[in-house]
Amino acid sequence: MSEVSLENLFNLETLEAGLYRGNSWDLGYRALYGGQVLGQSVMSAYKTVPSGRVIHSFHSYFLLPGDASKPVVYDVERVRDGGSFSTRRIKAIQNGRNIFYMTASFQAGEAGLEHQHANMPRVPSPDEVMPDIQYYDDNLDKLSERMKASLCYHRPLDIRSVGGRQAFIAQKREPNRKIWLRGRDALSDDITVNQASLAYASDYHFLSTSLQAHGLAVQDKSLRMATIDHAMWFHKPFKFDDWLMYEMESPFSGNGRALVQGKIYDKDGTLVASSVQEGLLRQVQKT
Repeated sequence: MSEVSLENLFNLETLEAGLYRGNSWDLGYRALYGGQVLGQSVMSAYKTVPSGRVIHSFHSYFLLPGDASKPVVYDVERVRDGGSFSTRRIKAIQNGRNIFYMTASFQAGEAGLEHQHANMPRVPSPDEVMPDIQYYDDNLDKLSERMKASLCYHRPLDIRSVGGRQAFIAQKREPNRKIWLRGRDALSDDITVNQASLAYASDYHFLSTSLQAHGLAVQDKSLRMATIDHAMWFHKPFKFDDWLMYEMESPFSGNGRALVQGKIYDKDGTLVASSVQEGLLRQVQKT
């Protein structure tokens, strides 16, 4: 397994009971990648819950931009341990300030009524879709030095956007996106690292889906984008080192914000998770 791997990213240092520290990856963005804080928060919360309880949902708010050059400290509060459910509140801290809050709920497994009223979209297989990283490899001469240096941190994920090159073209189209994704390195069967990895990946290409309704591309320098809140629900077990289909759509944008929704299926079409995010979406007028 490579040194830059998801399992290493989620190998948090225990400072004391309920207090953990995670290293940061600089993905070449203006600030710390939000998915890192999501995944590390999930992992830190798992360290405090009774054995056998699995996260089924989290709701989070991004308060301040994170610094990708510094580690993040996670302070986990034990809110409740009931007969079936456990609740945790997680604060992500940098430079003595809270940059992020998450509330996560865990449940002991139980049998019950089940249905799935969602169908995985018909798309080309992963083998027929070009890896997103190939676009950057083919255009190294156009990348900033910081982005070139950050590419190693993108490689632990194998992301393949259906019609991917369109994302870099400023052309108005339906605000939906479909991507195949998986971890490049083999992961253990431990559900904690698989769920933390999916939380990490769930922020990739998500908010930018809303740009398609406006004929804008993510590299447009007039845009100001940032995640405000992010929620996920985990429905079924999955392995993150196997292919997952992430279907995204943006039903609304306005008042400087955009909403995006996601459904995540395993390769057999089982809905394994759902996600929702609202983010800042502003276009600065050029002077």
